[in-house]
Amino acid sequence: MCRSIFSDAVNAARQQILPREFAMPVLPFLVLTASLIFSSPVYSDVYKIDNDHTTIGFKIRHLVSWLSGTFNDFDGQIVFDPSDPSAWKADAVIQTASIDTANEKRDEHLRTADFFNVKENPSMTFKSTGFSEVTEKSAKMQGDLTINKVTKPVTLDVEIHGTGKDPWGNERFGATAETTINRKDFNLGWNQALETGQFLVGEEVKITLEIEGIKEQA
Repeated sequence: MCRSIFSDAVNAARQQILPREFAMPVLPFLVLTASLIFSSPVYSDVYKIDNDHTTIGFKIRHLVSWLSGTFNDFDGQIVFDPSDPSAWKADAVIQTASIDTANEKRDEHLRTADFFNVKENPSMTFKSTGFSEVTEKSAKMQGDLTINKVTKPVTLDVEIHGTGKDPWGNERFGATAETTINRKDFNLGWNQALETGQFLVGEEVKITLEIEGIKEQA
């Protein structure tokens, strides 16, 4: 439609529908206007992570069962445009002291230098680097995870729940993301050997993110 208007205006000027003294000055203006219209970037939507409806969860083997926990203090945002996966981005900052396994004595141990060393490393971060195998409902998200000053690449399997409006008119985005890391890769190496030859704590950590974001106003 914009191209048609531009073409019609140029043709009108050339055919001198406009007076000659106006036609020549108008042409450069039309060219400039058209270049701005057709080169203007299309911005993807930015969603701020809603802490009240997002869970940063993990579980790890404890002897013969699985122990679950969460991190309760975090911030982040998601850039999402369903028509342009190349524009997708995600980043988050998680406060390590907010770890919660429903046992304060255990949580205090996890905050020490044996694990997260929260005094030296008060936060861990994630920043996406790309997306692959994208479908309408799923994707793989590659990114850099930093814990204890160690940065490693990770890949998360993402289930895309889509967008929708809440009762107050806010547009929301939802997704679930999962991955598994080896805690020793991030200097979370403490363990205790048992008489059976086993170790008290497993090495693999399964991470599950239940994410909901609120679209930021332009």
